[in-house]
Amino acid sequence: MRTFLIVWFGQLVSHIGSGLSSFALGVWVYEETQSVTDFALISLCIYLPHIITSPVAGAIVDRWNRRYAMILSDAASGIGTVAIWILLYFDKLEIWHIYIAVAINSFFNSFQWPAYSSATTTLVPKKDLGKANGLLQSARAAAKIIAPTMAGFLVKEIQIEGVMFIDFMTFLCALGTLLCVRFPKPEVTDKTPPKLEELFQDTVYAWKYITIRPGLFWLLIFLAVTYFNLGVLQVVFWPMMLSFADSKALGMVLSIGGCGWLLGSVMMSAWGGPKRRVYGIYLPVIMQGICLLFGGVRTSVPLVAIGVFGYLFAYPIAISCNRAIWQTKIPLELQGRVFALDFTIEKAVSVLAYVISGPLVDTFLDPILAPGGLLATTIVGDILGVGKGRGIGLLFVSLGIITIMGTFFAYRYPRVRRVEKELPDAI
Repeated sequence: MRTFLIVWFGQLVSHIGSGLSSFALGVWVYEETQSVTDFALISLCIYLPHIITSPVAGAIVDRWNRRYAMILSDAASGIGTVAIWILLYFDKLEIWHIYIAVAINSFFNSFQWPAYSSATTTLVPKKDLGKANGLLQSARAAAKIIAPTMAGFLVKEIQIEGVMFIDFMTFLCALGTLLCVRFPKPEVTDKTPPKLEELFQDTVYAWKYITIRPGLFWLLIFLAVTYFNLGVLQVVFWPMMLSFADSKALGMVLSIGGCGWLLGSVMMSAWGGPKRRVYGIYLPVIMQGICLLFGGVRTSVPLVAIGVFGYLFAYPIAISCNRAIWQTKIPLELQGRVFALDFTIEKAVSVLAYVISGPLVDTFLDPILAPGGLLATTIVGDILGVGKGRGIGLLFVSLGIITIMGTFFAYRYPRVRRVEKELPDAI
């Protein structure tokens, strides 16, 4: 556990640094272009390389030393940060430089998560995997809370160049922790230089491994609902809040949500989850469905704040318990590929949510709950209200109902409910 905590601390610092630079670069792009499209292209450059390369990256991780994969990822990210800093220093930075740097960074980061997740399995006792995954979630939550606040202050005080330098120093911290530890080697590691065809075959094998085990396959599909819901929230939550509240209330609710995520992560890292980890998925996801109902049913800041807090409090518990099941049931020599596939599905579903949620609200849901709309004078309009942003409320309520029903069906399906008993431990 000591080695894991050393690595975790380095990655925590690196996450915060990456959050600082992401915020600063986003501000720079928007101020330079005043274009939402140019700003949104940064997200595309972050997610698209990840989605495309993660499955193959996972296959490489399974054939390679996980520590080396993490070192490569952190080193490449640090080099990209230095390149941006140099261009800024000489006043040569262009928008396309950022797109290229972000895309390259995303490519190398596709090695990071499968290597980190599979290495955690070897660094932490099986009984403590829930706690370890809680710590991983707490690092993400802390970065989400700390980085925007710090970056907003630092950009004014030391300019974007100073923020990029701090980010580079955080990468050095992460590299330093990785260089001073050793990872246990998996019992089976294919060290032969792989051909591209073999990497694709490895990825297909990992997918087949999942699909012939219905408990794991449907657990993966079930969790995809949570990923989709979070993607929708990231797109439409701000417009919904600003339709009936000001930016101060929005910031307060976002801070409350971040505290919920952090509290859930810290609780999970101390508790480790229930003995039957699948119940540590069912109950939090039901809670998320109820919180979506709370968040959408009324234009009330306190009610929405309660919903956001509860939703994000439950998120790290469900994800940590899910991750612990996979780490226990998947052989070490397959974990890089399997976690890469899981990550690909998570990001692909999130991108799908980004793409469809905006048009769905603008062209269908908002109009039917506008004054004179199709549902304005029905019981739906009476409950949710009528006017701007109420289409988003209807979307939240619909997702809440779907989430609760999906959890009920997942519970009723014995392969998922009994996945921990029916599948033997692989570690």
